Amino acid sequence: MTIDDALVGRLIDEQFPRWSDLPIRQVRPGGWDNRTFRLGNELLVRLPSADGYVEAVAKEQRWLPVLAANLPLEIPEPVGLGEPTAEFPRPWSVYRWIDGRPAGDAPIDDLTGFARDTAAFLRALAGVQTPDGPLAGTHSFWRGAHPRVYDDDVRRCIGRLDGVIDVDAARRVWEAALSTEITAPAVWFHGDIAHGNLLLRGGRLAAVIDFGTSGMGDPACDLAIAWTMFDAPARATFRTALPWDDAVWARGRAWALWKAMLVAAGDTGSHDPEGESRKARAVIERILSEA
Repeated sequence: MTIDDALVGRLIDEQFPRWSDLPIRQVRPGGWDNRTFRLGNELLVRLPSADGYVEAVAKEQRWLPVLAANLPLEIPEPVGLGEPTAEFPRPWSVYRWIDGRPAGDAPIDDLTGFARDTAAFLRALAGVQTPDGPLAGTHSFWRGAHPRVYDDDVRRCIGRLDGVIDVDAARRVWEAALSTEITAPAVWFHGDIAHGNLLLRGGRLAAVIDFGTSGMGDPACDLAIAWTMFDAPARATFRTALPWDDAVWARGRAWALWKAMLVAAGDTGSHDPEGESRKARAVIERILSEA
């Protein structure tokens, strides 16, 4: 399916004619789960790129306003729910545009302060009380569950990366996580705390976007940024600022390892497999150096 400016224009004309005169332009680089388009200066349109991402649409529409009222940073605000059509047979959303530069595209002068701010956001998110929130499942691609759900992926990657990384150390990190159990009550997690979803204004963390893999469960999945983005001092600050025990951190390390090994093994369909694999191997080395 081609998801382009023309398609978005037709959908807006059909379902939100009050915005028909607004210019449309695709946001690049775009995300993986959704295609994103600016709609004028104040709005954006997000369309799921595949059927597997459809569950997130209703989830974000239902829960983002609830979360926003309890969080210290700006998050997306849904202002319209698009209906499936014959041409685009998936629900889709219109949101307020949030100004800011992705953390991966902007210099961060104080990485330790950035880590502290990220931890404060995750603490606040985990503290939101919603007894009927969405528990980890297919809608979150099992973020919030125990990382053992991806044991087959990890075992396959270990076999494929033998001779490329220290597979014995990788196996120890993974098995250390498998030996833990989730005993704490489910809390809200984001599911994809990564540099592309953290927006800066004035050099400070100002907003968090893309809650498509969010839900309620184990917060360990949100700790992967400790190894994917932070240096040792920032990582120590991040850990100190969060209330979770060693078992949660063991699972967080495993989540980071799982994704990095998938990328290093070329299993993610990246548009830049060689470059992404090189970055992933650096993340793996960082994870294993502390194992």
